[in-house]
Amino acid sequence: MATKGEEAVCFQQMHFMETSRPWLSLYGVRVRPGSTISNPDVDPALIHRCLPDELLFEIFARMTPYSLGRAACVCRKWRYTIRNPIFWRGACLKAWQMTGPAENCRLVRFSYGGSWRKMWLLRPRLRFDGLYVSRNTYIRAGVAEWKVTNPVHVVCYYRYIRFYPSGRFLYKNSSQRLKEVAKYMNFRASNAECVFSGHYTLTNDQVEAAILYPGLRPTVLRIRLRLRGTCDGANNRLDLLSLVTSGINDSELNDSDGNMLGMVEGWQEDETHNLDVPAISHRRGLTPFVFVPFEEVETSVLNLPVDKMDYFVPG
Repeated sequence: MATKGEEAVCFQQMHFMETSRPWLSLYGVRVRPGSTISNPDVDPALIHRCLPDELLFEIFARMTPYSLGRAACVCRKWRYTIRNPIFWRGACLKAWQMTGPAENCRLVRFSYGGSWRKMWLLRPRLRFDGLYVSRNTYIRAGVAEWKVTNPVHVVCYYRYIRFYPSGRFLYKNSSQRLKEVAKYMNFRASNAECVFSGHYTLTNDQVEAAILYPGLRPTVLRIRLRLRGTCDGANNRLDLLSLVTSGINDSELNDSDGNMLGMVEGWQEDETHNLDVPAISHRRGLTPFVFVPFEEVETSVLNLPVDKMDYFVPG
């Protein structure tokens, strides 16, 4: 025979299980042990009962591919709906717009089994929804003054690249942190902010890019990169293979029409067309680029000062 204390505990448990929760009452569900849905044909989710499938389809059609990936984790219905090829076709044609629609359709048919989603995940592509950042450090000796040993300083600087689908990109080399630079990494930036524009090409996973440093002695910066990702579809790393600066003649500069990449495409690594500006192949500051989406610019660890992150391994 149960005691009064045991009866009170059982009563409290029953009262707890029978109590309706305000947040669950929106769905018409009460917490009961072993409760099941009486009608399996009715979707219990309130958003699916209130939102027609046609309107849900229109919402998905206006989302970015990475937002679609997050939405696919919500429920089974969304996961299967988001696999519709129409959501991925537009994203693929925009990401590889320089290839052309006809060539993209041929590739998806013969190389990716007709799946635009598979093409989006497996084909190397540059990302346009953020910045690629390379964090570099070096040691600089300080002034000894009255001390016996010389002090040393860890100097940190960054290389920033922002790509556009049209084949153009922006480049900046600065000691400013990510959240400060991201505000003016656009084509409206002035020359005082030292943001330079150039052209690039993507062939498989190889990126060729070139920009012009204006001045009394114009200098061309040629960049070779290799694109990779930490997982399928990430494309969040750029390995810096070579960084070469070389001179250029004024006559060639006038004939280039602003496209430095097309002019230096056949140049050798040590080739220069201005004897006052010899070709230099830089061997320092070649840390891989890490991709940072715009929504993570303010919270990225790349904003940390040197005393909190003196060394950074991009992976």
